[in-house]
Formats: sequence, C-alpha cells, structure tokens
Amino acid sequence: MAKLSLFERRRRRVRTALRKHAGSKPRLSVHRTGQHIYAQIIDDAEGRTVAAASTLGSKSAGGNVEAAAKVGKDIAAAAKKAGVTTVVFDRGGFLYHGRVKALADAAREGGLEF
Repeated sequence: MAKLSLFERRRRRVRTALRKHAGSKPRLSVHRTGQHIYAQIIDDAEGRTVAAASTLGSKSAGGNVEAAAKVGKDIAAAAKKAGVTTVVFDRGGFLYHGRVKALADAAREGGLEF
C-alpha cells in the first residue's frame, strides 16, 4: 500500500470518527483551496447533496476569512430552506482554524446545530 500524505491520513481519521458518532445526521463537508472555499450538506443515507454554497459565484475574493463567513451564512440559509437544522461538521483533512473555523462559526450563527 502506498504511503498516505498527512492530509489524507487526517481526512480518513476525521471521516471514520464522524461515521461512528453521526448516526443519521447529514454531514456539513468543507473543502478549501487557495482561492475558494466550498461547503456542502450531504445526506449519506440517500447519497445526495441537500444544500451547497461556495465563493465561486461571488465577486469578492474567496481566499479570506470574511468570504468564508459569508459562505457559512449562505449554507445555513440553504439548509434551513431544505429543512435541515442539525448536522455533523466534516472538516476533511483541514485544520480547524482560519477560514474553516470562520465558516463553522457563521453556520452556527445562521442556525445550524453541530
């Protein structure tokens, strides 16, 4: 077996723990690149995306904390519209600070519980 990167090891460890504790809750998955940040609420039982938001369509730069907070508010609003109130937070292999933390805090302020 090929040696996994530290990022991939963290990502697998986080996902395994989530499966153990999530139950039937949907998953708020976050992906971060140098220029953008993406958030999806995924229902793993049905295998479909319930809601999504990103900085891709916005005019402002996506590589900063303010843009990540806006995506957090947008995903919370989209989740409410879809009838989702409780999720589990899947940070993937990303460390919980900076843009990822800003997105999570804004989603909580928007009404999502995790």
